[in-house]
Amino acid sequence: MAWREEAAANPPARFAREPYWARPLPGFGDPEARVLVVGLAPAAHGGNRTGRLFTGDRSGDFLFASLHRTGFANQAASTAADDGLALRGLYVAAVVRCAPPGNKPLPEERAACLPYLVRELSLLADLRVIVALGSFAWDGALRALRDLGHPTSPRPDFGHLAEARIGPYVLLGSYHPSQQNTFTGRLTPPMLDSAMTRARELALPAP
Repeated sequence: MAWREEAAANPPARFAREPYWARPLPGFGDPEARVLVVGLAPAAHGGNRTGRLFTGDRSGDFLFASLHRTGFANQAASTAADDGLALRGLYVAAVVRCAPPGNKPLPEERAACLPYLVRELSLLADLRVIVALGSFAWDGALRALRDLGHPTSPRPDFGHLAEARIGPYVLLGSYHPSQQNTFTGRLTPPMLDSAMTRARELALPAP
């Protein structure tokens, strides 16, 4: 909590004139979503600044470009909370709701924020697929599903395009679209598109 406010009070020069949200971030998207994308936490100068997850940072640029290509978003970029972005059949959330130092949340931060993810899962009545962006989100999703009463043992291992059926959901893994992954080629646009295309396939109603 203190870090989100410290980051807002000491922005980089390119954001020096912008007001910061600097509060916990809710999820957003289509309330009838069949696919949920779960990230790690807001970026200090992305969501923590704009007030919307994955908005105004490089990870979000990579993610929303993929969501646009795969038919989940009406536009390929997300720069501000009022930029006209609309999600179709998809909702975006995170395990931790405040920007943590170095994008490395502490266990107590995860524990404090997890009930919000549990609540969102319970409210998304049409949800069928959870896309976990990275191992931290995979672990958080498993914890949330366990809190909802769904058995998660034996614990499935995270991997890109790993799948695990848990209760009425399929948990689908993808590498996180962080610059560490996208700049090194660990995650490429076709790889993320493949994950989102697979999520759409899994979310289709049974014939």
